Formats: sequence, structure tokens, C-alpha cells
Amino acid sequence: MKKRIGSYPHVRVEGGGDGVVSQAGGVLLVQTVRKTGLDGAISAALAPWRKDRAVHDPGKVLLDVALALALGGDCLADVGMLRAAPAVFGPVASDPTVSRLIDALAAAGPRALQAIRGARQEARERVWELAGAGAPDADGQVIVDIDGVLVLAHSDKQDAAATWKKTFGHHPLMAFVDHGRGGSGVAGLLRPGNAGSNTAADHIEAARLALAQLPKRYRRGRQTLIRTDSGGGTHEFVAWLARRGRWLSYSVGMTITDAIHQAVLTIPASAWTPAVEPDGEIRDGAWVAELDGDVLKGWPTGIRLIVREERPHPGAQLRITDADGLRLTAFATNTNEIPIAELELRHRQRARAEDRIRAARATGLRNLPLHQAAQNQLWLEIVQIALDLLAWLPMLALTGKARLWEPRRTRLRLFSAAAQLINTGRRRYLRFTRHWPWAHVITAAFERLDTLPNPG
Repeated sequence: MKKRIGSYPHVRVEGGGDGVVSQAGGVLLVQTVRKTGLDGAISAALAPWRKDRAVHDPGKVLLDVALALALGGDCLADVGMLRAAPAVFGPVASDPTVSRLIDALAAAGPRALQAIRGARQEARERVWELAGAGAPDADGQVIVDIDGVLVLAHSDKQDAAATWKKTFGHHPLMAFVDHGRGGSGVAGLLRPGNAGSNTAADHIEAARLALAQLPKRYRRGRQTLIRTDSGGGTHEFVAWLARRGRWLSYSVGMTITDAIHQAVLTIPASAWTPAVEPDGEIRDGAWVAELDGDVLKGWPTGIRLIVREERPHPGAQLRITDADGLRLTAFATNTNEIPIAELELRHRQRARAEDRIRAARATGLRNLPLHQAAQNQLWLEIVQIALDLLAWLPMLALTGKARLWEPRRTRLRLFSAAAQLINTGRRRYLRFTRHWPWAHVITAAFERLDTLPNPG
């Protein structure tokens, strides 16, 4: 027996193995696609782009790219990991075929984008019905967060430009559905790197795209809340939201102007209410109050302006707009009959959008890999599909702590698991090793998906 050197056993490596499937946990994503009807919806939507005698369905090709992103890929060529496991993912198109489809759909412009978005909306409505109490509308309201994302470019791509952070790339505006610690992307608007953070026209377009993705019953009525940071606090965007006052609620961050600053200085101490935490406990060192009077001139009727002051963290640098050594923030809303402390907590939870952005960066949005702007807008739609699948899988099949895992952890623990492919009794089985710590999570999730009714 040879003496072992070092901390790890010495093994030899060779190719030519058979009967083992890597990324076998991706079967959960495949089953999610099947049960939500997303494959049939996208296949039907992209039927006009299928050429006569074509071997591969355009809808399947596009979904394969989305699956590759959900598994951790970041370019078109990463569909190769699916191609290596046809027993799980079926026949996968070659790289040139994938590239030709992306070119064809990008050339079709808005027509192709609308077809893809329509298929996503159709599947989303079915998912929310299947999820029941686990759907984003379980408490009777849907919250849509709109936020900008800086995506760096390391080559001269179309519409790449210098950003406000003195980097180079694009500045897409994203919309996410928030449901607690979970969430999914619903819309993405590609913009040049020098696009402004508070461009009203872009916020209006992003809101329209996001609302079109929601089930029809949430496009009217106050059941839907549009929430943004101070980038959305423009007269034009707030006026657009206010004109839909019967249809939408809004909670929009506001820049602390000199008028707001002066109005805060006149608020009596008795008018301040302690801020609260999600568990209902009072937040020490933070208070909220509502402003009215002249500071609201020029803004739509029915707007409420709520300001928050808090003691800054030790060592934090105060801004010129802060008052009496306290940090000031403000937001506007049209929601009534809710205490201002609860409204402020609701708006503060917009910070969860940062979690959505982090997940998006880890799911294809770290860079925009294509050259033309139309191609990269299509890439954004594929990223949205991948984010949909990563949100729908926990909603439908995961429980406990696993339901709260972010994409990176889900990939490591579930999707990256390998399995042995067994053919017996005219059926195929993926047999996960009993030593994999999360094998029971994979098998239980698949069983839950398998019990869901098939679409149609």
C-alpha cells in the first residue's frame, strides 16, 4: 500500500465514463417548466420563427439558454452543460443554431419580445394559482420594486457608455415582484450606461412592462403597489401613478430638498412617531412624521409625504440635508388608513430589491455577453425567464429553510448534485447518492412537483 501524501486521497483521472449525469439536480427546473406550462407557452409564442424542416423548436432553444443561466451559466455557449445530459434535458441545439435564433429574434425586435413576455405572463398566472398560500399575493397585495442596475462592459458594445459611478457599461432598469424574502424578476428595460437614475419615461415604461406580467386581476385596483427609491421620485412619474390612483398604490422615495429640510425643522416633537420593526417592536433611535402644507405644492392631489429621522451609525458621515445630527429620508405614498410607522416599514423593506439584484447578477446579469443592443435586450428577457424558474421552484416544491436559499446556494446544494442514470422497466430513473447531504431535499421536491396537475 502506497503511503498517502498530504491531506487528501490521491486519485487518477480519465475520461470516457458513462451512466452518470452531472448537474442532475437541474431535473427540478425541467419539472418546473413542465408543470407550469412554460415550455408549451413559449413554443407556441415563438412558432412564427420556426423554419420549415427545422429540427429544433425555437421555444425549446430559448428555454435551454434560460436553464443554463439558472444553473449558473453566463453566456450562450453554456448550453453545452445541458447538451451533455440529453436524458434529462432532451436534445439541445448546437451553438451556431442558438446564435442564429438569437439573431433572428433580435432582428424581429418588439414583436419577439412581446411574444416571449406573453408566454411568461401566461405561465406566471398558472404558477400563482398552483402556489396558493405561497404565492406573492397571499396577503392580498402584490408589490413591484423598480430599481436600476449597473452592468459593466469590458468591450465596446452597442449603447455601452460611461456610468454615473465612472465605470463603463449599461444601466438597465429592472422590476421585481417582492414576496417576503423571496422574489422574481418581471421586467427589464435595457438602457445605456449614461441613462439617468431618475428618468421618468423609463420608470413609466418599466412599470407598464411589470404590470403587464401580473395576472389580470392585479392590473386594476389598489392590490398592486409600485415601490421605488428616490430615482422614481419625479413629478412626471408620480403624476403618472396618481392618474391611476384607483388602480395602483405607490410608495416612492423622495430626495430631501431644501423645502423638505426646512419643513422638517418646524415639526414639533410631539408629532414624531417611533419607527417599528417587522416584528412590531419599536426601533430605537428612529422616528417618522408626516409633512403637509406648502411642501406638497406642485404634487398630485392625495399624495402623502412621510419623513424619517434616525441617529446615524457610529462614524457615519452626515449629509448637508440632515438635521440636528439626525439622518433624514422621505417617501411619498397614496395609501391611507394605515399608520405612518407601518407605511414607513413597508417602504423600508424596498431594500429587499438589493437581494433580487444580487440574484440577478448571479443569474446572467453579471455582464451582457452580446454585442448589439437588441440582442442584449433579448438576453435580459432570458435572464427574466431564469429568475422566474428560480423563484417558481421554491414556491411550488421547496419547504422550510430550503425555500429561502438564494440561487448560489440552490445551485451548490441541489442543481450540482450528480446522479446515476438507470434504465429499467422501460423507464428512466436518476439515482442520487445517499451520501449527498441534500439528496432528500431533491427527491422530496421532485415528488411535490410530480403531484401537481399537468397544464391544459
